Amino acid sequence: MPSASLDLTTITLPDELTAEIERAGYHPAIVADVIKAAIGTEVPGAHLVHQETTFDQNVIRRHVTVLVVTATRLVIVHADDHDDPMGRDSVATATSESIPLTAIRGVMLTHVVPNPGQYTPGSLGREVTLTIGWGTVSRIDLLPAACSDPNCEADHGYDGTITADDIALRISAEADGPDALSRAMAFARVLSTLVGR
Repeated sequence: MPSASLDLTTITLPDELTAEIERAGYHPAIVADVIKAAIGTEVPGAHLVHQETTFDQNVIRRHVTVLVVTATRLVIVHADDHDDPMGRDSVATATSESIPLTAIRGVMLTHVVPNPGQYTPGSLGREVTLTIGWGTVSRIDLLPAACSDPNCEADHGYDGTITADDIALRISAEADGPDALSRAMAFARVLSTLVGR
């Protein structure tokens, strides 16, 4: 049985992943250690680092989400900051989740293409939303159902869809840079290939 303690100083992440975590600028040492603890001795492969800033009334909050693929799992680490409930210093929380690649049900990449009438072949737009579903969280969108008779006043119930929506990341060339957009699309291709086997 493996030891319960794990010396994080003996685990190294790929230089490119470390550089992207540091570039995101949100407590990189904490984020890197949480990734190391989640991955353990597995070799990290494809990865995506997504930093996001949100505004909560008068407070600026930063978030970073890191997706790392190993041979068997998708490891997701999300870190953000919160106010200390005791009113002292702020605190950072970092959560890791490991999903077996065999459990991933879908990888969806939505391309947002401005001015589609003037689309340049091969460009795929300036923004994507990467959605990964493995069945933990589902979103239900309901609308009143209707029939084709414009004068009908009957109650037709509801019509809707259930969508697996465990994680969704929006990456924009304008907000995150064209390199971030390219990295997101490359990560989606790798993950799609792995879960399609």
